[in-house]
Amino acid sequence: MDRALELFLKRGFEVTTVAAIAAAVGMAKRSVYARYPNKAALFKASVQRAIEQWTVPVEALRRAESDDLEATLIAVARIRMANATTPAGLRLQRIVNTESYRFPEIFTQAFEQGTRPTIDFLADLLRRHTQAGRVSIAEPEIAATAFLSMVVGGPLRAVVWGKAIDPTAMEERIRFCVRLFLDGARPR
Repeated sequence: MDRALELFLKRGFEVTTVAAIAAAVGMAKRSVYARYPNKAALFKASVQRAIEQWTVPVEALRRAESDDLEATLIAVARIRMANATTPAGLRLQRIVNTESYRFPEIFTQAFEQGTRPTIDFLADLLRRHTQAGRVSIAEPEIAATAFLSMVVGGPLRAVVWGKAIDPTAMEERIRFCVRLFLDGARPR
């Protein structure tokens, strides 16, 4: 499936053939069709595998949590950026960007399986810190989504487009965005 995804990325869904995928992995075309009824099914299975490889386990986010909300948010931002900028993460972003018009469900799939768990974790974290009086956030899910957009969305888009990110500048951006987010969330 990894090789299939690479070919779909390189050539696009339309041009990539099952015969080319089979040849690339040293299989007979009929062996591929024995597992997948058609090219679309193989494509969707390869995207699903990419999502599974890219998804940050919630346990990793929980291990990053501390009593210090700022430190936790910085850690979560680092985890998400590091994961999103791996070769597997970038492949997934590129395939979703290029083929979601044809397969709109892959965007939803990637969001629900890969991003939604992080949003849920952050929303729960923000709820607990609101209850403790450390922040005042009326809409934790919206705030969690906004936070991820700030720290991951823009930089990731630049990386997907081929721009290199300086690690020092990325760290400064993460810290700036976390402080900006927390300044807006402090009780008034």
